[in-house]
Amino acid sequence: MTKSLSPYSSARFIAVRLSPGEDVILTLRQQIKQNNLQAAFIAGCVGSLTDVALRFAGQENTHSTTGKFEIVSLIGTLDAKGEHLHLAVSDENGHMSGGHMMPGCTVRTTLELVIGELENNTFSREHCPLSGYEELIITSR
Repeated sequence: MTKSLSPYSSARFIAVRLSPGEDVILTLRQQIKQNNLQAAFIAGCVGSLTDVALRFAGQENTHSTTGKFEIVSLIGTLDAKGEHLHLAVSDENGHMSGGHMMPGCTVRTTLELVIGELENNTFSREHCPLSGYEELIITSR
């Protein structure tokens, strides 16, 4: 089922710089609480990671690795109770890996992040019988 709301929602943006050793998801969760974000999304991200924790498509377990990684892409939605984030990274040889971002991704040198929020909407998640996962629900504020 596809559901969309008015395309005329206003937005605000928050810029954050993460320092070496910070856990990306834990920092995002702090920003959600600190800024009372209810319908947020990753608007932009550039940086590097030391530890990468990904869940690959159709897998239950988290794959963790340590090294020198550049963030190629970070995209997803954030709400008051959770997040749905996909991360792609490249290693020092340019080999790429990507999947569902899990806690445990730590910043290597820096991570510059811009978070957007749709101010007229609220995101939440409910169990979807079709997918078997908690899926995004979009409502008007």
